[in-house]
Amino acid sequence: MASGWILAAVLLPIAVGIIVLQLHEKAERLILGITGAGTVLTSLLAWILILRGTTGSVSFLHFTGSLSLHLQIDGAGRFFAGIVATLWPLTVLYASSYMQGDERLNRFYGFFTIAYGVTLGIAFSGNLFTLYCFYEMLTLSTIPLVMHPMTREADQAALTYFELSLGGAALAFVSMMYLMMHDGAVPGNATTQLFYLLGFFGFGVKAAVFPLHFWLPRASVAPTPVTALLHAAAVVTAGVFAILRLTWYGYGVENLRNSFAQVIALGFAIFTVLYGAVKAVRERHWKRRLAYSTIANLSYMLFGILLLTEEGLTGGLLHMAFHSGIKILAFFAAGAVLHVSAREYVTEMDGLARRMPVTFACYTAAALALTGIPPFAGFFSKWNLLTAATAAFTTGTTSRVAETAAGDVLSSVVTIEAGIGALTILAAALLTAIYSMSVAIRALFPDRDADLSGLDQIHEADFRMLIPLVMLAVGILVTGLLGGQIRTVIETIRPDTALSVLNSLPKG
Repeated sequence: MASGWILAAVLLPIAVGIIVLQLHEKAERLILGITGAGTVLTSLLAWILILRGTTGSVSFLHFTGSLSLHLQIDGAGRFFAGIVATLWPLTVLYASSYMQGDERLNRFYGFFTIAYGVTLGIAFSGNLFTLYCFYEMLTLSTIPLVMHPMTREADQAALTYFELSLGGAALAFVSMMYLMMHDGAVPGNATTQLFYLLGFFGFGVKAAVFPLHFWLPRASVAPTPVTALLHAAAVVTAGVFAILRLTWYGYGVENLRNSFAQVIALGFAIFTVLYGAVKAVRERHWKRRLAYSTIANLSYMLFGILLLTEEGLTGGLLHMAFHSGIKILAFFAAGAVLHVSAREYVTEMDGLARRMPVTFACYTAAALALTGIPPFAGFFSKWNLLTAATAAFTTGTTSRVAETAAGDVLSSVVTIEAGIGALTILAAALLTAIYSMSVAIRALFPDRDADLSGLDQIHEADFRMLIPLVMLAVGILVTGLLGGQIRTVIETIRPDTALSVLNSLPKG
C-alpha cells in the first residue's frame, strides 16, 4: 500500500499539470484553483510519507530485464523531498499574485506543476537510472518556464540552458553506463575515477559548477517564481542531489577518497565558491546578483559532499536545506520590488524600505542569514562546513587510497584543498556581506544625494506575496535556533553501500 502512495505523490502533480495545460489560458481562477489544490495535496502526501518513515518501493515502466523506473524512499530522499514539499506551496501562493493577469497562465502553471512531480521523482528515485530519467524530464518541463516571457532574451536563455543540459546529460549517461557495466560494484582504479568525473561535470551543469554555470544568471529573465524555486532551489539543488547520489551511493566513497577525481572535483567546487561570490559583488542587476550568489552557495554544498567525510556530508546537507529557504526569500523580495515598482537594479533601491518595510525587513533577514550571522540558519550550516573542512585539514580525516607515493601525494593535496576550502568559506562570507547587505543598506539608509522621486507611488505587494515572505523569514530564524536538532536528523543519513544503476537504494 505504501508503495502506491509513493507513486501517487509523483504522478499526482504531473497529472494536475497536464490538466491545467488543457485549460483556456484566460481561465485564471480555475487554473489557480486546480493548481493550488493539486500542490497542497501533493505536499501533504509527501510529508505523510516522510514523517511515517515509509520504506516501501514500486517499479513501473519496465524496459528490459531489471531495467525499469523504480521508486523508493530512503533518508536522503526524504530530506530532499521535505525541502521541495515545503517550498512549493509557498511559491504557488506567491505566484498567484505575481503572475496575476499574465498571458498563457495555463502554460505557466501547467509546466510549473509538472516540474513539482518530476522533482519528487528525483527525490524518490530507487536507482540511478530512474534518477537520470526524471532528471532529464526536469530539463524538459522547465525550459518552457524560462521561455515564458517570450522575449528574445528569454529564448536565448532557454536555448543556452537546453544546450548545456543536453551536453551534461550525455556525460552523465556515459558515467551511468559505466556503473551499469559493473552493476554498481566498480573497481577503485583510474578508469573508475575518470568516469566519475564525467558524471560529476554532467550533473554539475544544473549544480552550476564553473565553467558550466553561465546558464543560471541568464535564466533570471524568467518570472520570479521560476527563478526563486526552480533556479534557486529545485532545479539546481537537484543537480547537487544527483552528485550526492553519484558520489556516495553510486561510485562509493572508498573508490574516490584521496583520488585524482576527488582532487579535481574539490578544486572546481572551491573555485566556484569564490568565483560566484566575486561575480555577485560586481553584478548590479539584483536578480542576476542573487543568481551568482546561488552559484557560489551550490558549491558550498558540493564542497561538503566532496570532502567524503561524515562531517562534510552533514554540513553539505544542512546548507542544502537552509540555503533553499534563504535564497527563495531573497528572490521573493527582489520579485516583490520588481512587481510593484519595476525596479530591478541595485542602484535603484535607495529609500525603498520606507515604502516597503515588510519586504525589506524580510530581505534583511535573508541577507543576514546568507552572510552567516547567528542565530539565522545560514550561520549554522556554514559553521558546520567550516568545522568539517578544518577537521579534514588539521586531523587528516581523509584516509589513503593505498600506501604508495602517488597515494600519499593525492592525500596531501586533498588535505591542502580542505584548508583552502576553509579559507575560501571565510573569504566568501565577507563577499556575501558586501553583495547582500549593500542592497538592504541602500533601501534603509539612502545617500543624501540619492534620487528619491517616485517613491510615493510605490507600496507593499499584496498579502499573497507578503505571507510567504514573512513565513520564510520566520522559518530561517527558527531553523537556525533548531540547527542542532536538524543536524541530528541529518546525521542519520549515512549511505554505506554502493548503488547500482538497476538495483534499489539501500535503506536508511
